[in-house]
Amino acid sequence: MMTTHDDHATMTPGAMKRLDPRSPLLFDTKELSRRPGAMLTVTRSVAVPEPVGTDVIAVPANRSIDIELRLESVVEGVLATGAVTTVAAGLCVRCLEPLTLPVTATFQELFVHPDKAAHHREVAADDTEIPDYELVDDLIDLEPVLVDALVPALPFQPVCQADCPGLCVECGVPLADNPGHIHERLDPRWSALASLAGDRGSADPPSTKGT
Repeated sequence: MMTTHDDHATMTPGAMKRLDPRSPLLFDTKELSRRPGAMLTVTRSVAVPEPVGTDVIAVPANRSIDIELRLESVVEGVLATGAVTTVAAGLCVRCLEPLTLPVTATFQELFVHPDKAAHHREVAADDTEIPDYELVDDLIDLEPVLVDALVPALPFQPVCQADCPGLCVECGVPLADNPGHIHERLDPRWSALASLAGDRGSADPPSTKGT
């Protein structure tokens, strides 16, 4: 799975996070020039470097995702608002057949200027919320934001179709391919009689010879 939000975005006081300049999920905000109200829109298609999701369903590594992003300069930093669309792959939880599902997620996160973030940390009380994301050299790293947006958008129990009948609980046969599939079940009240009948049938017949 792609790096989680907590692992990727949290910084210790005074630490400077290093960003990989080759990452396609980095977005430059220098054009906004810290002018509140200035806005920039970006459309980009990128391939996710690692799977995003769960063991049941995920956006596979190298799968393309389409990002529509609006970057708006505010006093505290840059407000990133956008939507992401892609296709996830996994298994139907009923019949265990492979499936693909379109996924759309939206997000809105504030990336705080380093000086503003440092101030928040200095004056933060126990009940004060510290910003989760911080600008680094006027760059924002959208990867943790996309992870946090995409994972909840994936179905918890994906199915290939709403009325998928699943598998036979006795033999595992796919019921969608075998609509008339049934197992005969003997009433347990008759099973004992059937056993007795079998025993009698195998007993030696009584002798008919005279003494």
